Amino acid sequence: MTDSYNERLEHTRRMVIRRFGAAAGVFIAAPLMGGRALGQQQTPTFSKNPFQLGIATGDPAPDGFVIWTRLAPEPFQVGFGMPSSRIDVDWEVASDERFATIVQTGKTQASPFLAHSVHVEVTGLMPARPYWYRFRAGGVQSPTGRAKTAPALATNLANSKFGVAGCQSYPAGFFTAHKYLAAEDLDFVFCYGDYIYEGGGGGQAPAAALVATAPAAGAPAAAAPNPRAHFGGEIYSVDDYRRRYAQYKSDPDLQAAHAAHAWYTVWDDHETENNWASQWDENGTPPALFALRRQAAAQAYYEHMPLRASSMPNGPAIQIYRRAQYGTLMNLNFLDTRQFRSNQPCNDQAAGCTLEQVSATTAQFMGQRQEAWLGAGLDASKARWNVLAQQVMMMDLDRDPGPALRYNIDSWAGYRTPRNRVLARMQQHKTPNVIVLTGDEHVNYAGELHLDGRTPGVKPIGIEFVSTSVTSGGNGQDDPGGSNPLVGANAELKFINHQRGYLICDVTPERWQSEFKVLDKVTDRNGVLSTRKKFAVAAGSSRLTDA
Repeated sequence: MTDSYNERLEHTRRMVIRRFGAAAGVFIAAPLMGGRALGQQQTPTFSKNPFQLGIATGDPAPDGFVIWTRLAPEPFQVGFGMPSSRIDVDWEVASDERFATIVQTGKTQASPFLAHSVHVEVTGLMPARPYWYRFRAGGVQSPTGRAKTAPALATNLANSKFGVAGCQSYPAGFFTAHKYLAAEDLDFVFCYGDYIYEGGGGGQAPAAALVATAPAAGAPAAAAPNPRAHFGGEIYSVDDYRRRYAQYKSDPDLQAAHAAHAWYTVWDDHETENNWASQWDENGTPPALFALRRQAAAQAYYEHMPLRASSMPNGPAIQIYRRAQYGTLMNLNFLDTRQFRSNQPCNDQAAGCTLEQVSATTAQFMGQRQEAWLGAGLDASKARWNVLAQQVMMMDLDRDPGPALRYNIDSWAGYRTPRNRVLARMQQHKTPNVIVLTGDEHVNYAGELHLDGRTPGVKPIGIEFVSTSVTSGGNGQDDPGGSNPLVGANAELKFINHQRGYLICDVTPERWQSEFKVLDKVTDRNGVLSTRKKFAVAAGSSRLTDA
């Protein structure tokens, strides 16, 4: 790693300690520093830090972004330490880290209807520049966060660099990847989902042991149980989901990654239940009952993500798919591949599932409305790169290197008709420079997209990069020299690696580069990050090359 990278990493470590304290209960009830004084809120009086779950920004636009926090001085107790009333929350945005020049201020209310979370849609900012923000409630000041606005729509952007991360099972390991991600110099982060996991696995732990803390400056890292434990069993009610999010968001490395960058977020399955599809779960629960769980999950997801009011849930439905234009460089299409799909074929069992069964002509994956929205957006795009930022693999890999075909039924490969319909439209309309960004697999993959991956010699329709998990699956291992038999069995697949980490995308009008960052271990907070592989795609080629 370069000296500048190490300097940013050390700055991030100090930032975590300074902003979040050496213990989660440490806070300073001090007036906002710099700029105009905000109105004082006399009640309630918090005996513990109400900002224990951190702060975040999301959905950056050329004129602003969403700033988020949730007041929860007792994140695991009944009522979360909050009164059953609305609480005034002041906020401010500055053009400098010291808040010498405050450009926006305001007051909002944290409502018990949304677990005292707030989602402020800040506007009136300048494009393509960093800003700093913070909150105040009950006499307590929040940590400070930083986020960049997007470039103006017509900007001929020379470069953009962003991160891709997700699949962060709390019991599987520590969120060290987020510490490193926070130190990267990025425009934004795309989180592809599985932000939380719904199960009770990893054992049980008392609530008092769940708030992870950064070590004091100069002190050795404290030993911690490994793997970590989820609080409680499997989650079903909205308060269950709220406590699960609170547990994850108490992690200082995850808080640091949110405080350092604006995020675009989508969900996958574990924010609700493993491998769910529309009205069906994997356990045969009656759809009317599962709708109640979906409603609880959707509400808690909105409460804990920096989403706009347009994503406010309506019963179990929530607006996840949306689009962002990043100058003339990128057209970013954030997809939802859970709410509108038909049920998995073969009862979601890959063994013995045939090509005919995964090719059902009535199958839906994104739903007709979202599919039409995506097609129209791609047709109208004038951007250099057209990005599908989504959850599950689009390559239809044969998962059995032997004579039989074996599909991941929960991915696009289990829904061959809508998959081919989307790819064929891009092929027929000559959609340029298609990049698909994916998660879910807990594995790093890079490959080329075809209507049929087993037909060599045809120009790819696009490129897919699959980012591994932050922790899910544990430490993992490398696959040196491309020795994994899946590469030989699938002509479109160019790379596979089973370590943990995240993806960095560095984009110019001429070239897309994706860098697979991996950790040697996640069962220790001191895991070491390295670059496992870099791939490049030249604009107009749709072919992967080593970078």
